[in-house]
Amino acid sequence: MAGELVEAMNMVKSFRVSDLQTLLASMGRSKSGLKHDLVGRALRLVQTEYSPELLKNVRQLYESRFPKASGWLAARRPEGVPVAYSSLSSSPTGTQGADYLNGIPKLSSTPAAEVKLVSLPFYQTLETLLPPTELIAQNSEKLQDSQCIFELTQSQADQVRNATELRPGMKAIQVVLRICYTDSIGVQEDQYPPNIAVKVNQSYCHVPGYYPSNKPGVEPRRPCRPVNITPWLHLSTATNRATVTWGNFGKRYSVAVYLVRVFTSAELFSQLKHCSVESAERCRERIQDKLRFDPENEIATTGLRVSLICPLVKMRIGVPCRVLTCAHLQCFDAIYFLQMNEKKPTWTCPVCDKQAPFELLTIDGLASEILKETHEDIEEIEYLTDGSWRPIRDEKERERERSNTPDYPVVDICVPEANGHSPAHSSTSQTGKSGAGSTAGGTGGGVVVDLTLDSEEEEEGGGARGDSDDTEDSQDSPAPKRGRYDYDKDLVTAY
Repeated sequence: MAGELVEAMNMVKSFRVSDLQTLLASMGRSKSGLKHDLVGRALRLVQTEYSPELLKNVRQLYESRFPKASGWLAARRPEGVPVAYSSLSSSPTGTQGADYLNGIPKLSSTPAAEVKLVSLPFYQTLETLLPPTELIAQNSEKLQDSQCIFELTQSQADQVRNATELRPGMKAIQVVLRICYTDSIGVQEDQYPPNIAVKVNQSYCHVPGYYPSNKPGVEPRRPCRPVNITPWLHLSTATNRATVTWGNFGKRYSVAVYLVRVFTSAELFSQLKHCSVESAERCRERIQDKLRFDPENEIATTGLRVSLICPLVKMRIGVPCRVLTCAHLQCFDAIYFLQMNEKKPTWTCPVCDKQAPFELLTIDGLASEILKETHEDIEEIEYLTDGSWRPIRDEKERERERSNTPDYPVVDICVPEANGHSPAHSSTSQTGKSGAGSTAGGTGGGVVVDLTLDSEEEEEGGGARGDSDDTEDSQDSPAPKRGRYDYDKDLVTAY
């Protein structure tokens, strides 16, 4: 039965436009459109509605064109088959592995390898329009073109047309094209082939470009995300044609088309708040487990310091979030984390760089209480062995608290009473310029001693004001020479 179905589909591919219209009309299908559309519609008809009546009609139409051929022919690819359909109709491994035709998997005696794509947090798959179909190289050229055809039902078209807009030009319900490696082992992530370009209904659509790298020597990375092809589709039951241009460098790729519901970071955050919040009691238990005394460990840990600053934006955390599989207690801001992955999906923990899928994110209830109870100036806390916590103040404040030395004022050595000593006795006994200077200096009580003042100048000044009887004698005979300072050289007292 499977062999007859393959032969019938090969016959359909060799039909003329009139034959295709006759076949579709006999089965109550629309016969309008180009030949490519008619061939795709007829192949789907044979694939989905396999019946003896349908096979009889196909055989009669084929024999009317090739009267010499009688009976069922051996399965082969007829000449003149459009490249657009042959590109997805055979597998390089012959009868082994997946074998697709125009986006519809052909029945074969061996089960086809099933490629599974990873689920994405921001995309909810509603329906599969084209299952994962391998891109087949047609020649030895490095640049290949592969075409796939799919149609929207009236209900699907109405869903896309009436969907709300998340932002101008972006609807909540979209038709996306995804490409991944052709591998049946494990779940495959989106992966673009080299030199990729996507054309939908003769119009090129936008494919995400490369992210520039801030690190020297690191090549820019291209985010492999679903390609939104909604703006270029026929939102009706008409056939849509997507052409993928890709570089053939030895690796195998598969393409798929899905009808999806797109979420925003705010909607994911709402889901996180309602579905994944860890209670404060459970968080305390985890802290006690981490700080429990271990006899094998020589150094006992009495506390764990945790920052209240988000490592992503270097600001105080608003909604503390962690990954359940991470061993650390340090949190990051959930809102900023989701917004970052909405623009540049990496889904890695900003603390330890491990995988942080959305399903494993949780809001820390204890950290949420701490953020509400502490002042905004507190940037760090310490968890204790009993599950409690204490704020850690600024480093300067901690040093000031640890130091018990009181602060003393600066001592002014010019004030006589400041150091418990009186000013120099030589200055208080002088009545010359130094005394006059101290009197005119103000009421502060400080005495200024002029050490450059010559004793002869002092004597002359003092004689002029005091005793005037010795002026004649001083003119007749010169005064005896004296030392510069009026004190004995044997003993000097320094204060």
